[in-house]
Amino acid sequence: MGFFLLGRSIEARRLRPGEEHTDVTIGQITGLLKDLTATGKQQPGDPPPLVLLDAGNYATDLTHALAGHDVQLLVRLRTTRVFYRDPPPRRPGQMGAPPRHGAEFSCSDPARRHAPDFERTAQSGLYGTITVRAWTGLHQKLGSTGRWASWPRDKQLPIVRGTVLQVVVGHLPDGRKPPKDLWLWHAGPVPADPDLLWKAYLRRFDQEHFHRFAKSYLGLASAHLNSAAATDRWVALAMAAYAQLRLARHLVDDLRRPWHPRPDPGKPLSPCKVRLGFRRLRARIGTPAGSPKPTRPGPGRPKGSKNRPKSKRPPYRKSEPTTSKHKE
Repeated sequence: MGFFLLGRSIEARRLRPGEEHTDVTIGQITGLLKDLTATGKQQPGDPPPLVLLDAGNYATDLTHALAGHDVQLLVRLRTTRVFYRDPPPRRPGQMGAPPRHGAEFSCSDPARRHAPDFERTAQSGLYGTITVRAWTGLHQKLGSTGRWASWPRDKQLPIVRGTVLQVVVGHLPDGRKPPKDLWLWHAGPVPADPDLLWKAYLRRFDQEHFHRFAKSYLGLASAHLNSAAATDRWVALAMAAYAQLRLARHLVDDLRRPWHPRPDPGKPLSPCKVRLGFRRLRARIGTPAGSPKPTRPGPGRPKGSKNRPKSKRPPYRKSEPTTSKHKE
């Protein structure tokens, strides 16, 4: 299930059997761009929208597929990723095919990195000392696998360039030791602004909190239904409940538990705290339905009827098992 959060709107997209994760992500992004243009939220001359994605996405594949769209990508990278610089200029009289890749750049090995094109250090009350570095014009070495397996053999694989950012923090907001360095990939029609990008990516973690809250308190993953359509309806109900809690955060009182910290003045309540006071709000705002009318009870279930068992559905397997071979 793929989720997109934009402002107060949430969209869910289920991965159907046979669909590829990157193709679904590209479809979500292009659909979002069309919606922004159709609704007037994206006007000519406005900065390109910034899409934040986690490390489960392939940054190079998305960048190549969305090269002609007015959108910026900011993708989290795994620490094992390796990139390359452009090769040096060809020397006069040099024989053979020109090289396509220059010096190696490793996210995990500082010895295999060159000096950054941008570096800045700042102080933060939440993260302590923050150091942001950026390297521009890097690319990956592609192979004929995955989405590139169908690339024409008589054409060279493309060089997809972007900016790699490293964010190093002194500590986490709760005082724990810092995690591994945060590595990000940026690509788009405008130059990268490292100071803005790492702050923007912090909004990506709001989606992680949404997943945890929806699964723990709204039962997003609790329903075990037989049909995909019923599962989609259940997810839509969970998202509608979450939207109600977000909209009601200015209408309820802070009914925190004794172990909950006191919120900062003027800071909106979290959905978890809104949920604690939502019962009082529901009684105060009433309901648009009319008062119940007396009526006779229905005939009920006919005597002697039995439950009809649900039809069994064959389990879905990603790959069919191979048939065994018999000797003749």
